[in-house]
Amino acid sequence: MTIKQAVAVLAVLAGASSASAQTAAAPGPVPTFSKDIAPIFFANCTSCHRPGEIAPMSLLTYKDARPWARSIASKVADGVMPPWHADPAHGSFSNARRLTAAEKTIIARWTSGGAPEGKAADLPAAPVYSDGWNIGQPDVVLSMQEDYPIPATGTVPYQYLEIPANFPEDRWIQAWEIKPGDRTAVHHIIVSTKAPPAPPTAQPPQARPPAAPGAPRPLPLFSFAGGTEIPAGQTGGEPLPADKRPAVSPNDRPRPRGTGPSIGGYVPGNSIRRFPEGMAMRLPAGHSLVLQMHYTPMGKATTDRTKIALKFAPGPPKTALLTASLINGGLLIPARTANHQVDAEMTINRDITLYSMVPHTHVRGIRWHYEMVYPDGRKEVILSVPKYDFNWQHEYVFKDPLKIPAGTKLQAKAWYDNSAANKSNPDPTKDVRWGDQTWEEMMYTSLTFSLAPPTAPTAGQQR
Repeated sequence: MTIKQAVAVLAVLAGASSASAQTAAAPGPVPTFSKDIAPIFFANCTSCHRPGEIAPMSLLTYKDARPWARSIASKVADGVMPPWHADPAHGSFSNARRLTAAEKTIIARWTSGGAPEGKAADLPAAPVYSDGWNIGQPDVVLSMQEDYPIPATGTVPYQYLEIPANFPEDRWIQAWEIKPGDRTAVHHIIVSTKAPPAPPTAQPPQARPPAAPGAPRPLPLFSFAGGTEIPAGQTGGEPLPADKRPAVSPNDRPRPRGTGPSIGGYVPGNSIRRFPEGMAMRLPAGHSLVLQMHYTPMGKATTDRTKIALKFAPGPPKTALLTASLINGGLLIPARTANHQVDAEMTINRDITLYSMVPHTHVRGIRWHYEMVYPDGRKEVILSVPKYDFNWQHEYVFKDPLKIPAGTKLQAKAWYDNSAANKSNPDPTKDVRWGDQTWEEMMYTSLTFSLAPPTAPTAGQQR
């Protein structure tokens, strides 16, 4: 290269560098609400940020959003909003609430540029929420049969409110949404099914024939570390001492007999579930729904009449979904400890497909970690929640459901901050055990899964 050519190349590079600097200094016109911000809010925010929903303000219109512009930009930059707590290094989730880097930049530029409204012609149509339901038009809306009274103070034990459904044939739930009558007083809701009373029969029930001597007992679907279930709900850790098990509180709506498995629930930040095409959860013919209601008095007497909206699949699905739970009801969190670990473990004895998980603690819970140990010894972290937030308890729905072979162990670890540094801690001077109320603690994981179909016998095998 000659000196003249080198000078020419340097001039070109200098010009390119100058142009890049000018581009960085002048990134283009300031984004507007109508053209740039509203599409982001409509897609990611307004399911909660709209009138009548859980968020403190609406973001449906420019007038609604403009006073909050700086706060929005700050919360987005800090990763607080939209709320999502899974570590991106482990697992991929279909319901992840994350903005892209480009969307975050647009919001920051809009705010720093004065948060202009823009042209009305650029505003896209706002999302339509059918009668206030995020799942769209429900096939049926079922409601509690009473306005349950909640006192201003004191402790309310779990109440079990039954809702008649009594469909004459099996229904398959494709989507559900739960709407408390008074969100401020509802800590959580678990929805279960309940079979109708058995009709009287003149014939005595048939006893199951005894197993042949020496015949192996069939394995349960799940085996839990620490032995069998105990009254506190223990299924995954050391049994709780008898003198430490929580007493049964007086209850004017006790748990009805015959209550079956859970089909869903409500926790702060999670009130809705849509199952993928071809998957649904069975509501058996004649069954009613039972709502386990955990009410928390908030200083003012109120009432609650919770509703649940259901959308049904047209018929039996390709995949029937089931639920299970992994619980350590024997936990003990010492006073003044800032990073106390509690473990639980289950062995999965059948091939299953795992679709989602919901970690649950109370206000001392700070993080979660889940690991599969496969029969061949391989280990895989399937979910990590490094900053658990009691106010946003997500269902983590796997983008690609996990095929779990029989013999796999699911190991769960949760950490708790029972120190004075935890501003949400009701009393750091006390040891904490399992309990229903918010000032007590839980170590609970809900699992949604399906069973692998039985394998067909190969040629030569007897059926």
